[in-house]
Amino acid sequence: NGRAENDEVGAIHELPLRDCPGTPNSMVGIFLPAGTGGWSMGSSRKEIRSRMKRYEIRIAGFGGQGVVTIGKIVGLAAALYDKKNAVQTQSYGPESRGGACKSEVVLSDGEIHYPKVRTADVLVAPLTVIKEVPRTDVKVVKVPTAEIALEVGNKKFQNMVALWALASLTGVISRGAFEKAIKDSVPPRTLGQNLEAFTKGNEYVR
Repeated sequence: NGRAENDEVGAIHELPLRDCPGTPNSMVGIFLPAGTGGWSMGSSRKEIRSRMKRYEIRIAGFGGQGVVTIGKIVGLAAALYDKKNAVQTQSYGPESRGGACKSEVVLSDGEIHYPKVRTADVLVAPLTVIKEVPRTDVKVVKVPTAEIALEVGNKKFQNMVALWALASLTGVISRGAFEKAIKDSVPPRTLGQNLEAFTKGNEYVR
């Protein structure tokens, strides 16, 4: 599903990465094209949709951090509740925890002819895996996801903190769509904590 040719903005996926397994980090970076100011959740739907020919998101990390879960929630929120076309793909190693993994989401208001990220518009990654940011056309928003998640009661909710930071900085999917997708994706007994962590991510980057 999905339309349009890639606008090839930013080529953020070309940032050099450390070749090491690492461990879940307490600080996550949201990498965006410099000068865009992000797409705030206050942007009008008309403003957002005018830039939605094709929007590519890459989420990188390690097994056990909820990387795949974030990607699935983004795709679900966009396709089911915001009526966009979306494709979500994922890759990971044989390890259940600690191995490198990534989740990719391609969004569009029209048909998506190629399901993989070619030139990411935004990258979410633990700062342990980013060796350097040598480019001046990329800005980094650092979010202490583990620290914020601990305020909710458990470090495991740091993926929800990162999710709402991503949502707030890009604005391509509505808050209501995200909240509905989270309810569909997490166990009922942890729903309240997941939603609280999600909201705290917005409070941090706002």
